[in-house]
Amino acid sequence: MTRLEVPGTVRVSVAVLAERRPGVTRWAEWAWRVVEVLEDAPAVPPWTVLRQAAGRTLFLAGETEIVLHPTDTTNYRDNLLADPPRIWVVLRPDAVEGGPGMKLHAATVDGGEAHAYADTEADLLESLPMPPGLRAVTEAFVARHHVEQAFHKRRRDRADPEALGGRRGGPQPAGRPAGREEAE
Repeated sequence: MTRLEVPGTVRVSVAVLAERRPGVTRWAEWAWRVVEVLEDAPAVPPWTVLRQAAGRTLFLAGETEIVLHPTDTTNYRDNLLADPPRIWVVLRPDAVEGGPGMKLHAATVDGGEAHAYADTEADLLESLPMPPGLRAVTEAFVARHHVEQAFHKRRRDRADPEALGGRRGGPQPAGRPAGREEAE
């Protein structure tokens, strides 16, 4: 299947490490958090256990792509101005039998896209510092594609007061009582 995308779009692969630990309430068996984003993925399958200790399990959640679109450079630029710039990772509950209980859904450096994921209650959205290599790629991308747009305030259309004056029950000219017709 062929992808349709804006010319100039850049894709950067990253790997995600996630930790599962016992829940602290009786309503949640497990608590999840994203621990780190790696620029180079180890050659192991997704959800490989990397370490287990004290009831906590560290997984390689998998590999995903950061997609940089030339039309979204304002959001990337705003993120790069933060100290430090962020990368957002989305883990989504997964009910596959025998699986870890979560799946790696997405990662982004676009704050607007991250905000959209924050609106869903089931997803786990974590924010981490952006890795240095990804930061360099994002800075170069913004420098190459960003075009500053001047702010243009829209003006409202002016209402035509004459168009409103001829209605029954509406405002009447001075000296004419409402609802009475003049006799000729």
